[in-house]
Amino acid sequence: MIRAPLALAALVFAVPAGAEIPPERTHAVGAAETVTAGSHMVVAAHPLAAEAGETVLAAGGSAADAAVAVQLVLGLVEPQSSGLGGGGFLLYWDAAGQELTAHDARETAPMAAAPDYWLEDGEPIGFWEAVIGGRSVGVPGTPKLLEDIHARHGRLPWAELFDDAIALAEEGFEVSPRMAASIADARALDRQAAARDYFLPEGAPLEEGARRANPAYAATLRLMREQGAAPFYTGAIARDIVAAVRADARPSLLTMADFAAYEVIERAPVCVGYRGDEVCGMGPPSSGGLTVGQMLGILERFDLPAMGPGMLAEHLFLEAGALAFADRDLYMADSDFVSMPEGLIDADYLRARARLIDPEAAMGAAAPGTPPWRDAAARHADDPRPRGGTTHFVIRDGHGDVVSATTTIEMGFGSRLMTNGFLLNNELTDFAFAPAGADGLVANRVEPGKRPRSSMAPTIVLRAGAPHLAIGSPGGANIIPYTARALIAILDWDMPLDEAVARPHLLNRNGPSFVEEGPGAAEMAAELAAMGHEVEVRDLNSGLHVMRISGDGLEGAADPRREGIAAGR
Repeated sequence: MIRAPLALAALVFAVPAGAEIPPERTHAVGAAETVTAGSHMVVAAHPLAAEAGETVLAAGGSAADAAVAVQLVLGLVEPQSSGLGGGGFLLYWDAAGQELTAHDARETAPMAAAPDYWLEDGEPIGFWEAVIGGRSVGVPGTPKLLEDIHARHGRLPWAELFDDAIALAEEGFEVSPRMAASIADARALDRQAAARDYFLPEGAPLEEGARRANPAYAATLRLMREQGAAPFYTGAIARDIVAAVRADARPSLLTMADFAAYEVIERAPVCVGYRGDEVCGMGPPSSGGLTVGQMLGILERFDLPAMGPGMLAEHLFLEAGALAFADRDLYMADSDFVSMPEGLIDADYLRARARLIDPEAAMGAAAPGTPPWRDAAARHADDPRPRGGTTHFVIRDGHGDVVSATTTIEMGFGSRLMTNGFLLNNELTDFAFAPAGADGLVANRVEPGKRPRSSMAPTIVLRAGAPHLAIGSPGGANIIPYTARALIAILDWDMPLDEAVARPHLLNRNGPSFVEEGPGAAEMAAELAAMGHEVEVRDLNSGLHVMRISGDGLEGAADPRREGIAAGR
């Protein structure tokens, strides 16, 4: 393979202990670096993926072309996080048309599914019981997403975008420290023969530095190069997925008809004004754009730029998170199936929510608000469940097109089921396990063909009508505060990108306030506790990738908690 020279951010690897839900704990901690470029850039979670995307851009490809190349390589070199067996959300800025579009490739439930999907004897089953096995798998959206955005925005031939991924799958790639540590941490990878043989050869986890080829994945890519996404929905690969999930000890209800009916949906971006910029993200079935928007809309009522990044700002951020998550957990779900309030990001509503914050003391658990809407049906809240198996990348091409995409197979290693060289998602565990409660139905309950609520928050910030920032992160429900916190650091305090993505996390999902373990964590926890916060110090693993676009060129930075880099020229 011919490689173009790159501007790469270096990392030093370490393995701190502790995790909220493993995997993925933090496997890489080093010095983040802001990388600059003149015309094009990729920021992605693995050097080989960023390199593949940059090579496409250097050849004159579009951001859509590069997104295909990046995702195909990510599915090989960080298979625990995303791949062809999963789904995601993608924002696309078309410079020629001056248009921002949002693409929903979220997985779907079987048409045979019912609200009692996760109940046994009338009670919700255990989380890990649900994750592992065929029943957790939804119809994947990533293959069709890649095909759709290339058809709409591609500049290079489809077949040329597969070269790096096929070569790496056939010749082998070096297992990274993060991939090796994730395999060692994972449970139940030996449950199915295909996954066991790939990740645990001769009964032992793949080790850092080992050379690993994936000929089955190479064969899948060759078929996809020739036939597009069709084999995943009406052909041999769909049949293999259906066979794998229905033969499992915890079988799926998926059928070939479910796959044939799948479509990527173009949706209107959710945009919120913030100090003169427009912060745009994904709407339902993702809660990301609305909840990030609510947090920013609440915080815009406080003078954070003058305040600076001190303890008062941290307290206000936590309180805004509690208020926004109270609404998220009650109201937000796939809006094709449930009605949602029309005024969740209404300026007057958010101003009223902001008035509930006491600058000197924590409010404790926040109650959901009553935004303007037509359907005031009783609802019961669903609890957020953090996850680790997701990736994010941002791309800007030489023509000015921009991509911000978050893709996933849900929990690290998804359902633990593998076919044709890739893992299958466990996205259906993002639905509420209990379909109703004392207050009424849960908006995010399982329904036939429905898409589970997500927290993915790919974001593009428009300044004077053009992209200024592209950002996002993995991290389950924590994606929302990870993204909002980085946006505040950059937009309010003009923090350098490397500092913004490396900054210690803290967050509140309308429960305890979490502080990221590390230097200064105990002191921060004590100060927050003195203000009335219930504080827990945790490992908080993100994968923030950000790019800033200005008249001076491009800047990009990758979260040092993973293995990402920025690559451009």
